[in-house]
Amino acid sequence: MPSVISTDVLIVGAGVAGLWLNARLRRQGFSTVLVESASLGGGQTVKSQGIIHGGAKYALHGALTGASEAIADMPRRWREALAGDGELDLSGVRLLSEAHYLWSPGTLAGNLTSFFASKAVRGRVDQVKGEQLPPALQDKRFKGKVYRLAELVVDVPSLVQRLADLAGDGLLAGQIIEPLLEAGVLVGLRVDGREIRAQRIVLSAGAGTAQLLETLNLSRPAMQRRPLHMIIAKGPGLKPLYAHCLGGGTKPRITVTTHPATDGNWVWYMGGDIAESEGVHREPAEQIATAQKEIVQLLPWIDLSTTQWATLRVDRAEPLQTGLTRPDHAFLAEEGRLLVGWPTKLALAPDFADRVIAALQRDGIQPQAHQPLPALPQPPMGVPAWEQLLP
Repeated sequence: MPSVISTDVLIVGAGVAGLWLNARLRRQGFSTVLVESASLGGGQTVKSQGIIHGGAKYALHGALTGASEAIADMPRRWREALAGDGELDLSGVRLLSEAHYLWSPGTLAGNLTSFFASKAVRGRVDQVKGEQLPPALQDKRFKGKVYRLAELVVDVPSLVQRLADLAGDGLLAGQIIEPLLEAGVLVGLRVDGREIRAQRIVLSAGAGTAQLLETLNLSRPAMQRRPLHMIIAKGPGLKPLYAHCLGGGTKPRITVTTHPATDGNWVWYMGGDIAESEGVHREPAEQIATAQKEIVQLLPWIDLSTTQWATLRVDRAEPLQTGLTRPDHAFLAEEGRLLVGWPTKLALAPDFADRVIAALQRDGIQPQAHQPLPALPQPPMGVPAWEQLLP
């Protein structure tokens, strides 16, 4: 019979939200157990593009929104952590790019130019030219404008590995999760038959949270899924590019990030409007053809002759919003000892942790003495989609 475990905070879901929260709590002296049913970061986290947004892309329609203001401080917090002197020590995590870029093909910038020069985004957006351009745009045929954002792009697998290291002995691979009740009150969870009691239980399992809530006989908070149909390209002709390409609307026409593959090639991982709206309804072959046409039109000097292609469907899990809109910040709901939430974006993991820690402080939850954890079965690391789809 598995042992009974007592801990301060029991977290379910080891994506970036659960891993970041777990590391923050452990740094503050709390005992934690972090349960994962599949792989570390293997859901939405390793399928993200690794962009630590600062909000500029949400201001494309010409004004700063609630979303841009809520997320504006995230790049600073991540940079401090990556330097080893922030709320977490993430030194050693691979930084793919010191900046993300906005790129307007031709003369499309229009009235955006004056907006980017305005007080609202000054210091967050700067125009770059010549050798300052991303390598993929350094061609004499490139005629557009490029703006450097005060954002960054992290290598998500190395981020997940570092956060897993900070979890110490508290990671637990667990498949069957059931409520642990006393007098009808939730006091913990039973994980593969092992009782885990905790002062607070946090569900941060992304899309899996809906099933967990059903297991606990709860219908709220309601969850929505916003689907994406991402495109993956790998080949020797690709050059590093971390940029939103501006279209005519308020969303980037295409967003490209570049990732190292284990075979030494670069991988372009493409989202943005092409992966939303009509892209969700395209079959993979049609989606690939659409992406190829876009790149040939936008970057005709890029050699795609030996490039491999694949697509990936991703469901972004978020709290239910009217009209499937995107929430402006991390979300947290509470029900007794249970806290349920979604960070809504990779960049907002620190915001999610803030909200949980504020709830603990409000309720006077303090670290308590617990028996050392037994040796627990460990979940495996998540693998990036391109390593699975384009071997």
